[in-house]
Amino acid sequence: MTLAFRRKLINRLAIGLSMVAMVFGLFWLIWILWTTLELGISGLSLSLFTEMTPPPGSEGGLLNAIVGSLLMVSLATAIGTPVGIMAGVYLAEYGGRTWLGHTTRFLNDVLLSAPSIIIGLFVYEVYVAQVGNFSGMAGVFSLALIVIPVVVRTTENMLQLVPNSLREAAFALGAPKWRVVLKVTLKASIAGVMTGILLAVARISGETAPLLFTALSNQFWTSDLFKPMASLPVTIFKFAMSPFEDWQRLAWAGVFLITLGVLALNIVARSVFRRKAIER
Repeated sequence: MTLAFRRKLINRLAIGLSMVAMVFGLFWLIWILWTTLELGISGLSLSLFTEMTPPPGSEGGLLNAIVGSLLMVSLATAIGTPVGIMAGVYLAEYGGRTWLGHTTRFLNDVLLSAPSIIIGLFVYEVYVAQVGNFSGMAGVFSLALIVIPVVVRTTENMLQLVPNSLREAAFALGAPKWRVVLKVTLKASIAGVMTGILLAVARISGETAPLLFTALSNQFWTSDLFKPMASLPVTIFKFAMSPFEDWQRLAWAGVFLITLGVLALNIVARSVFRRKAIER
């Protein structure tokens, strides 16, 4: 067997195994999406968006869970995103090789790989147990702790991909460091940073475990963040585990709403930033 023939054989084998792995993954992905569409669309109705979560055997909807999820995800993103971006900028532009930078990067990696239920238990111990009641604000804190490490890692990686020639050109024109970061590096990597933010939003949109220990749930309408608050993931978990067909139907409708919302958010963001890139 010649060396060239052996290389071709290994190359074809590697490509074949890669194709098999891709087909295997796509099979399960398509199956999940098809099941979500089939069972989720059948549960859609006007009452889904206008009525509260019902007791067993009654008609109802998911209005309180939808509003609760929107409130908690929006506030968690608003809290976690600035912290994550500033920490990522520090690691990439200022303290990447200092002891503080190494420590921050290590702690961020630990937080990034920590199970979400651990984060929920942490917020329960330091906030819920001290206050004495579950609340939507506790859920916001737990979700923000999930957002931060994702945004930090993405921001740092995207800034490191910016060529140093852009920085040097800005410095040569007399721009200070903060203006170079704000007007050059961040602007050049804005698409990647926004992708990281969207990944964080997509992750926390379906988180259940931390909300079980923080926001808990609420069958009734409430917009008070200092009281227990309903959310789509917890409601889906509770309804899907129940033996009642009407609750299970609402659970699949909630799964469809989360999937559709995350998909729409990604499509809108990609189209907007692609248009900006074309305009440049």
